[in-house]
Amino acid sequence: MKKAILILILFFSISSFAQVKGTVTDSKGKPIAFANIYVKDTYISTTSNEQGKYELNIKIPGTYVILYKYLGYKTEKRVVEFDKIALSADVTLQEEEIQLQDVAISNKVNPAIAIIKNAIASKKENTKKTDKYNADFYSRGIFRVKNLPKTILGQKIDFFDEMIDSTRSGILYLSETVSKITFQKPDKMKETIIASKVSGNDNGFSFNNAADVNYDFYENYLDFNTKVVSPIADNAFNYYKYKFDGSFVDENNKIIDKIKVIAKRDSEPVMEGYIYIVDDTWAIYAVDLSIKGSQMGNPAINKLVIQQSFSYNNTNKIWAKNTQTFDFEAGIFGINISGRFTYVYSNFDFPEKIEKKTFTNEVLKFEANANKKEDSFWNTTRPVPLTLEESTDYLKKDVLQTKKKSKTYLDSIDSKRNKLRFFDVISGYNYSNSYKKWNINYDGLLSNSSFNTVQGYKFHSGISYTKREEEKRTFSRISSNIEYGLAEKKLRATGSYVHKFNSVNNATLSINAGSSVAQFNSNNPISNTINTFSSLLFKNNFMKLYEKNFVSANFGRELVNGLNMNFNLDYSERKPLWNTTDQSFIKSENVYTSNNPLLPNDFITPAFEKHNLMKANVVAVIKFGQHYWTRPDGKFNIGNDSYPTVSLGYEKTFSATDKKYEYSLLKFRIQQLVALGNKGNTKINLSGGQFFNGENIAFVDYKHFNGNQTHIGSADSYTNQFNNLPYYSASTNTKYFETHIEHNDQGFIMNKIPLLNKLQSQLVLGFHNLAIPNRVPYQEYTIGLDNLGFGKAKLFRLDYVRSYQNGYQGDAIIFGLKFLNVLE
Repeated sequence: MKKAILILILFFSISSFAQVKGTVTDSKGKPIAFANIYVKDTYISTTSNEQGKYELNIKIPGTYVILYKYLGYKTEKRVVEFDKIALSADVTLQEEEIQLQDVAISNKVNPAIAIIKNAIASKKENTKKTDKYNADFYSRGIFRVKNLPKTILGQKIDFFDEMIDSTRSGILYLSETVSKITFQKPDKMKETIIASKVSGNDNGFSFNNAADVNYDFYENYLDFNTKVVSPIADNAFNYYKYKFDGSFVDENNKIIDKIKVIAKRDSEPVMEGYIYIVDDTWAIYAVDLSIKGSQMGNPAINKLVIQQSFSYNNTNKIWAKNTQTFDFEAGIFGINISGRFTYVYSNFDFPEKIEKKTFTNEVLKFEANANKKEDSFWNTTRPVPLTLEESTDYLKKDVLQTKKKSKTYLDSIDSKRNKLRFFDVISGYNYSNSYKKWNINYDGLLSNSSFNTVQGYKFHSGISYTKREEEKRTFSRISSNIEYGLAEKKLRATGSYVHKFNSVNNATLSINAGSSVAQFNSNNPISNTINTFSSLLFKNNFMKLYEKNFVSANFGRELVNGLNMNFNLDYSERKPLWNTTDQSFIKSENVYTSNNPLLPNDFITPAFEKHNLMKANVVAVIKFGQHYWTRPDGKFNIGNDSYPTVSLGYEKTFSATDKKYEYSLLKFRIQQLVALGNKGNTKINLSGGQFFNGENIAFVDYKHFNGNQTHIGSADSYTNQFNNLPYYSASTNTKYFETHIEHNDQGFIMNKIPLLNKLQSQLVLGFHNLAIPNRVPYQEYTIGLDNLGFGKAKLFRLDYVRSYQNGYQGDAIIFGLKFLNVLE
């Protein structure tokens, strides 16, 4: 009975569609990869794979004209007639004869200029035809590694060993998606993923999606990390030169002009290659362009090639993009990766209007069991057949996945990795039970060890237990940390419990208690690493500390899309601390300043009196226009740069040792990223606050501003700090307003300056203002270069800062070492 049902299911699935399949080759019998195959005057399309094989699925039996097209070759036409039976059609394409005589050419007139000008002038008309559509979308992505080194910077690389061959080469990642999309210009996209497949992970969800690859050359810019100028942008002639390479007649008897695109300056975000223009309507026929990673601000990528092909429908007179491919090569630290993404658009529908409620903040969703589709679904739906390499990878990793899920395998891997080694006591140790999804992590004695003048050499260690629910993306963690200051001769300990309830609203509860040494500024403006070197090498004492014995609870979650709330309750005992050491690496008669931020030369008076206090904090973060993805394993929020992010906070203290320490604080923050096309991005960060009854509160509770006296920067941007302001010189208990504006030109200016353009750097201009009562506003003006480094490691930044407050105050050079963020 089961066999009969299976046969019936197979029969009806075969009857509901038909396939034309075969191989596309050139005249020498060599397979042509990614040829465009489609039914004439329809939007039923596919493309050949890397072996030249194709499958074209047609749902309604009948007679069809199938066109086979590939740039540089003549379009081949086949008439096929079938009735629910798969047909085989191998096709050989002949090289296209490019004619130069169709356009008059002289030494004085470049015909390519007129063609590109017409294409630019006709953009609005051409793009209007496809400004709204529904379509089916298929994507496939593959990453390969070649000659993967066994170690990198002394660290063993073995987590890919079972995926690659003896030459340490092979497929690292392979995934596919099938979805339905609705689009409306300029940027509204709704996508429903029907099927998702990840090699080696039967519970995986591919992150391939249509919105991220919706590259439209009719627009002025294409977003490849930076804004890349289209060859037919309004200002394209400022960036490109063009050469007419001839023309040919396509299957619709239309003249297609082949234009070579040449970058005027290869340091700028521009492409090179070919764009094909339809001679009468000046629509795009195809593109075959490439760009270097350095031009995109991503030096790890060596080269990226994008190809697009368009098909013409004689019924509605529309040229529509039906295939798109990306090929890339990347490499850093001896790791060489190549990849290809294939996209097929089919079954277009161009409605006059789209229902108003179609587009919501949910821009992508997965249907139930999208990642559980059987092979039979993929075999009848996948528009581009798998190559032998891809089929083998699916089979190999399916077997490997079954093996990796077994308790025997996981226990064997754990027994190897859980071995305790001699130096683990110092460097750290992790014990895992992969089958039961828990691990114990021990921080070595040297982890986060540092120096400060209060504790001297501080040694830190900790241990944590984590239990994970991987399918739900939730976890629970219990941890404990201890630290001991050699000079202070005091041991302190803290403990915490954290539980993430779900991945839909990300509800998370944490409880913390213990004794710790904290900076007066809770934002920790100076890191342990920077303070250690600043103190021991230059005898600076910028980190001001106090003791906090506390118990606290924190709960946060998203209430509705775009509105996050965080609640914190903290009861603490605060104690002042004093310096206990004057150690340093240098011989100097200078002494460290005191640990009192208000009186740096007073070593007796404490910054505040010991006291107890209860503090409550409520913060609402509103992300206007926030988009999101919905997957069975949770919600993924996507930022929307068209709108600002607003934070509103209320802070209240009570149950204090003395009533004078009790106050209220209202505060806000507004952040916005303003994209200025290829001219860069401007980041804006505005914040302010008002204290109530704050006249006699402890200095710990003042509003402290993020200064910087070390001349070392570690952030990607400086829109939350003042780089020439002493750390506690402007602390206030009344009201305040901060302005931080920073513009990064993304190379727009630097790429045009001879010699300097070799740096592939980015010009950064900044303005910072601090206003508090009874004080002249403090201002900083900055100019700097970002994206500096050696080879592909762009980890440095250099800024000049000039500050003013009732006249010139001083200047400084800030050395940005962005890799320090990793060390903390």
